[in-house]
Amino acid sequence: MRLWLLLAWLISASAFADEPKFAPVVPGHAIEWPKDSGAHPPYRTEWWYATGWLDTPDHQPLGFQITFFRSNTGRKPGASAFDPSQLIIAHAALSDPAYGRLVHDQNIARQGFGLAYAKDGNTDVKLDAWRMTRAADGRYTVIADAAGFALHLTFTPTQPPMIQGEQGYSRKGPSPEQASYYYSEPQLKVTGSVTRPSAAGKANASVAVTGRAWLDHEWSSTLLSSDAAGWDWLGANLDDGSALMAFKVRARDGRAVWAHAALREPDGRMRQFGPDDVEFTPQRQWRSPRTNTLYPVAMNVRVGGMRWRLNPLIDDQELDSRDSTGALYWEGAVTLEGDGKPGRGYLELTGYAKTLEVEKR
Repeated sequence: MRLWLLLAWLISASAFADEPKFAPVVPGHAIEWPKDSGAHPPYRTEWWYATGWLDTPDHQPLGFQITFFRSNTGRKPGASAFDPSQLIIAHAALSDPAYGRLVHDQNIARQGFGLAYAKDGNTDVKLDAWRMTRAADGRYTVIADAAGFALHLTFTPTQPPMIQGEQGYSRKGPSPEQASYYYSEPQLKVTGSVTRPSAAGKANASVAVTGRAWLDHEWSSTLLSSDAAGWDWLGANLDDGSALMAFKVRARDGRAVWAHAALREPDGRMRQFGPDDVEFTPQRQWRSPRTNTLYPVAMNVRVGGMRWRLNPLIDDQELDSRDSTGALYWEGAVTLEGDGKPGRGYLELTGYAKTLEVEKR
């Protein structure tokens, strides 16, 4: 579940009166690893999305997010070296309690000239100086030199990929076509460095970091249900080595249009949970001083008989990109506590600002 689904729709819908044809997502098409870690250009939208918790040498926690997104515009490739049929978008963010709020940056370009691309066969996505690549041994190298901060990280797998849904076919709504192909790589070991945003009058400082990350890769050609107003999504690395993914697609009245969760135990056993077994219940709200949007930043989450309380690393993890991509949502680092296994993860909250209602245009 990514907000980029909205962005891709806006790009396509604004350019065409007639709906272009994209490759369909259908059940029974198993994810092929590692080939499917690369790009899938015939599909409308695709994203490589990494989040995680980092620790500095003096044990200060940081949260980070980096996303590379590919959008098939529906246009045919032209004679130019720039390819109008594919757009590449990149977004990065850093949550730093010492700074007091999240900082973020983004970029967008047409594919071409070796400056922006998403290659098939293996993860290799690039937008100017930002890049995510996967080596033959499964390690990822991530570089993002953003405005006011930077991420230079290596992700090392400690577990096999977590294939979501039915062999990778992941339902996102009541209709079978409302689906994506979806896998995750949880419990990634992180090493590298981060350049943190500076306090007033001080230079930005680069620090070594270690931590754990979660990588999602999804590709799809369909939109959400017409009555969907937004979603809550959670990806969490639990302390015992388990991995939890849960989401709820919300209607305008707050009821669940669709919900799903998956829990993988440290020994690899996978448990799937349908709409009746997944609940997101707000416990505390935070109002943005910039946009006046009210977000439920502390949540209770129920998955089957397990319950967790989600608390944010910092309240102010709002991403306000209205001046560029038009996106406005909350996405941040959270802790998990309760009778379920404790851990750390990332929570995404969309549709709480009126600007997201453009999704239904």
